[in-house]
Amino acid sequence: MSVFETTERAQKYQHDLLEFMDSHVYPAEAVYEEQMRDSGDPHFQPPILEELKEQARSRGLWNLFHPHPEWGPGLTNLEYAPLAEIMGRSPHLAPEACNCNAPDTGNMEVFTLFGSDEHKERYLKPLLDGKIRSAFVMTEPQVASSDATNVQMSMVRDGDEYVLNGRKWFASNALHKNCTVMIVMGKTDPTAAVHRQQSMLVVPMDAPGVTVLRGLPVFGYQDREGHAEIDFHDVRVPVTDVLKGEGEGFAIAQARLGPGRIHHCMRAIGMAERALELLCRRAQSRVTFGKPVSDNANIRDWIAEARIDIEMIRLLTLKAAYLMDTVGNKAAQTEIAAIKVAAPNIALKIVDRAIQVHGAGGVTDDFPLAMAYAHLRTLRLADGPDEVHKRAIARQELRKYREA
Repeated sequence: MSVFETTERAQKYQHDLLEFMDSHVYPAEAVYEEQMRDSGDPHFQPPILEELKEQARSRGLWNLFHPHPEWGPGLTNLEYAPLAEIMGRSPHLAPEACNCNAPDTGNMEVFTLFGSDEHKERYLKPLLDGKIRSAFVMTEPQVASSDATNVQMSMVRDGDEYVLNGRKWFASNALHKNCTVMIVMGKTDPTAAVHRQQSMLVVPMDAPGVTVLRGLPVFGYQDREGHAEIDFHDVRVPVTDVLKGEGEGFAIAQARLGPGRIHHCMRAIGMAERALELLCRRAQSRVTFGKPVSDNANIRDWIAEARIDIEMIRLLTLKAAYLMDTVGNKAAQTEIAAIKVAAPNIALKIVDRAIQVHGAGGVTDDFPLAMAYAHLRTLRLADGPDEVHKRAIARQELRKYREA
């Protein structure tokens, strides 16, 4: 078996998920848009999504991301990666319908690995059941959060509690109607070693002193789950709600981000595949200057380049997933950083060209391309901007020659 050949059980999940997408998810997209428009609320939870969740659960397409057999199907990164790609073809419906949406996936893994029995009972189980949602809260408006050592939120120990003060923003999922809990990163000991100053605490959304100030738009879009700016003023959290231990914030972040980046990148590839499909269909159906748009040499170049680029980035992402499964996240750090740069950039280029072929329609909401563009452009900042990952890759390359 080649290293990237998937298992029979993973093939079965792929088959079932593709059938679910064709029979339920794609037909639901227009219904979803209509229900969102009629509600007048960008953070509305449309009924069609709840129907899709029921369908996904009945098919066993639920919590597919979870690598621990006690809590999910126990798929490896390599087995799950193609499933993330398939769900990425409808990024605003399929991941949540299958309970595989960020940041809940990462938060559920954190609760699994580092949460107490109380955290698992109070938060992990309802998250796995799809009854509640969660937020991940790290980025701050007053510092360059691409360097996580800059995080300034104060977490001061006071007896059996920590007292939190600070301002956060781009808290993913914090405006979701069912969001109940946050995992918050802040500074517990400014005098400790640089990477031991930060901790992660579990904070209920309704904790006294937590104020959601606004939802931040992304290229004019208000995502349904929201990107919130949140003020924390004398928020008291029991010391039992520190995850793993004081000073373990960076260690948790590394455990969380590796699989999350695989998921993001494979979903980006799914968006690129959907964009290429739309590009080809549009180019063949429209005529300019007496011939189909697809007969133009530059359009054929775009199509060929898109296919080459998608295959390359898919193989690189699967390699990263394979290395994570076999030698661990640390040994795969160069590949993880590389896919985080390459996947959104390549997908963004393909979506941009699909918009161009669609003409004015491409920048409207009549097609999924404009929102995909906004999402992918944002992904070049989420989980670290391109420049941070390139810096890490270059450092690894140079280290080889210093050691030599």
